[in-house]
Amino acid sequence: MNVQPIKQRFGIIGNSPGLDRAIEIAAQVAPTDLSVLIQGESGSGKEVLPQIVHAYSARKHGAYIAVNCGAIPEGTIDSELFGHEKGSFTGAHEARKGYFEVADKGTIFLDEVGELPLTTQVRLLRVLETGEFIRVGSSKAQKTNVRVVAATNVNMLQAIARGTFREDLYYRLNTVPIHVPPLRDRQEDIHLLFRYFAQEAAIKYKAPPLVLLNEALQLLMAYRWPGNVRQLRNIVEQMSVIEQTREVDAKTLRQYLPEQSTALVPSGGNGQGAGSDSINERELIFKFLFDMKNDLNALKEQVKAISSGQPAPTSMPPVYREEPLYMPQSIPAPGTVSIIPHKAPLDEDIDHTEVEESLSLEEKEKEMIRKALAKHRNKRKNAAAELGISERTLYRKIKEYDIP
Repeated sequence: MNVQPIKQRFGIIGNSPGLDRAIEIAAQVAPTDLSVLIQGESGSGKEVLPQIVHAYSARKHGAYIAVNCGAIPEGTIDSELFGHEKGSFTGAHEARKGYFEVADKGTIFLDEVGELPLTTQVRLLRVLETGEFIRVGSSKAQKTNVRVVAATNVNMLQAIARGTFREDLYYRLNTVPIHVPPLRDRQEDIHLLFRYFAQEAAIKYKAPPLVLLNEALQLLMAYRWPGNVRQLRNIVEQMSVIEQTREVDAKTLRQYLPEQSTALVPSGGNGQGAGSDSINERELIFKFLFDMKNDLNALKEQVKAISSGQPAPTSMPPVYREEPLYMPQSIPAPGTVSIIPHKAPLDEDIDHTEVEESLSLEEKEKEMIRKALAKHRNKRKNAAAELGISERTLYRKIKEYDIP
């Protein structure tokens, strides 16, 4: 299937096989009424695929409504989706149609569907199975004929295991899965996108377009892009406004690339591609932390043995009394290790050594959130994009961690 006309129509930039495959599936499934679940990391461009599905379907003359489920407060999302009756809750001064009622005979796009509350998931499942919904505060069921396309950056299988997403709803939405590859898996598209965004910014700000020098191009290609296409676009716009020279070298570009270690581990994916990357990274982090804890426990045993005059355990190399104890600087320990060395004769008492451990991932996450908020001057939408999470998730974590 030739996807080039579709790219031109919707302004899609890129030639990677993964991107072409996603567009091809969207166009092929469009004439049917099957539910579609689009999975991929935040900022990877998932929102264009529902438009393709709608435009090439028999519903193209009907309404197309895009709903960001992560941006709607939990207390009002049922009313937004399914409508409400007058007086059904405080502030409901008149009856209101919901998106499912307005989009009858059209398409509704539920972005960040993984953020839906469980009670709303039950309502959505009923719509998908029977085509019926009930307004908030009503007892009368209404019919709707809507094509549902959903998208998420959450690993749905993990969400099901945690009990935050219904398994039956997942399989009902996932009739046709589409995976959008992250930017780091689209190496051939990175420079192409940079040039496109640079030209776009040049027209917008009435300045010559940015040009990458060779070393800067290599740096651009090697970067992991946790924020994907959205992050690349933002960086190009920043440089277009701030930098006086139009030739960008590696030193200049590096100032605009945040440290990759400050980004939260991506939560998107479908168990393959981006999802497997995030799972593997998480497993490596936990393995590293557990290994470090075991090493610290072994170190404790050595210190206790030495302080009591017993030989050091043979499970680790002996720690010599005349040398200070230390943690190698090359190991990026997430906790604090405080060890008090003592140089003393063998017959002198040795003070007990305290080893304090702080291996909490929550502390790291708090630190990342604070840095992102500080960087974007408490603009939570930008901070959420930088961290690769939804605004609702960021709000919840700010409240959970009591971050001012």
